[in-house]
Amino acid sequence: MDSYLIQVNGHGDHGPMLDVHLKTNGNSISLGKVKGRKPRWAVRASEMSKKTFNPVRAIVDSMKVEPNPKKAMISLSLGDPTVFGNLPTNDEVTRAVKEVLDSGRYNGYAPSVGYQSCREAVAAYYNCPEAPLEAQDVILTSGCSQAIELALAVLANPGQNILVPRPGFSLYKTLALSMGIEVKLYNLLPEKAWEIDLKHLESLVDEKTACLIVNNPSNPCGSVFSKSHLQKILAVASRQCVPILADEIYGDMVFADCKYEPIATLSTNVPILSCGGLAKRWLVPGWRMGWILIHDRRDIFGNEIRDGLLRLSQRILGPCTIVQGALERILHRTPPEFYHNTLSMLKSNADLCYAALSAIPGLQPVQPAGAMYLMVEIEMEHFPEFENDVEFTERLISEQSVFCLPATCFEYPNFFRVVITVPEEMILEACSRIQEFCEMHYQGAEGAQDLECDK
Repeated sequence: MDSYLIQVNGHGDHGPMLDVHLKTNGNSISLGKVKGRKPRWAVRASEMSKKTFNPVRAIVDSMKVEPNPKKAMISLSLGDPTVFGNLPTNDEVTRAVKEVLDSGRYNGYAPSVGYQSCREAVAAYYNCPEAPLEAQDVILTSGCSQAIELALAVLANPGQNILVPRPGFSLYKTLALSMGIEVKLYNLLPEKAWEIDLKHLESLVDEKTACLIVNNPSNPCGSVFSKSHLQKILAVASRQCVPILADEIYGDMVFADCKYEPIATLSTNVPILSCGGLAKRWLVPGWRMGWILIHDRRDIFGNEIRDGLLRLSQRILGPCTIVQGALERILHRTPPEFYHNTLSMLKSNADLCYAALSAIPGLQPVQPAGAMYLMVEIEMEHFPEFENDVEFTERLISEQSVFCLPATCFEYPNFFRVVITVPEEMILEACSRIQEFCEMHYQGAEGAQDLECDK
């Protein structure tokens, strides 16, 4: 019987290279130098994590300012309607969740795309002759943010590009860059109530364009596109054969003098993934219930995209089952007056804020038509001591204890965003302080020139 002996000639800790000899029946065969591995700690963050960048957090965290201790802080920066307690969800919504919790029937895993009955409930809620939906067209997700993430992940590969509004919700860019997807920003036009610059949009399309993101109603603009404008957007997408990712989380959150049109109801051939959820209309962002509605009238997505969404949804095994169990009742039993009262309050605040800020020299607010926001232009030439919107909003905090997000967060410098979900008295007080701040720092044309000369 042959016998084998492996002899290793190393030095001390064996080094990175080992000289190995194999002995068989007394004969020595050299195998030469082979690589060895000395174990050592080398834990590093992934490339994906390093590419993940939230511009809002980066800008806000760098604003090292303290509010004025003599004035109570008024934060108009966070798009969370629950912060001040003046916009509670409806009792019917709360009862639905309590009953599901008490039943003990929804404590286990659900299918990764959601319970069939819950998908049926969402499909029935949004189904219409212009954009028919069945349960198989609905993917339930952990909030609208995850819906957007899955939609991007299924439509775009690393090295491709997506078309994103400017100004626009920062999450689109955060998600895309982490996936190795390029972002191309198309312009919205404040002088046209934030309509899309369609020529600019179409000029950005190339062979690597994977999808077009349309956010309507808009965060941060508070704008709502007309039917005719949506049809023009669809015409561009149709000509260029580019699918649409529709962020419609603020769908139906429009003021009484405006009409919301889901973009899928106007499309006969452009395939659309519409992302929505409970967060804003039902005033429960922390419940993390969202969905993707697959609109594919011409079978352009086919099984490819549906199967891809199924596989991607299996990464976290779906959204909260308790909220899923309550979903049908939430959608179909929430009383209409709840929606009406919420919108009436938002419309009132929007009108108050717009009127107050319009009267302030150096500011140009843009009238919103829905959602929870209002954008304000800063005529920087009249505030020459500030370099940009970030400095302007920093000083507004330190002097007046009013916090508005600089629109640099949304790739749109020299504007700021106001959240209009706060109580009315807080809106009025904030606008009064903004007026005092602007009057303190405003320079007319001559004063601004003199200040520039002094620098």
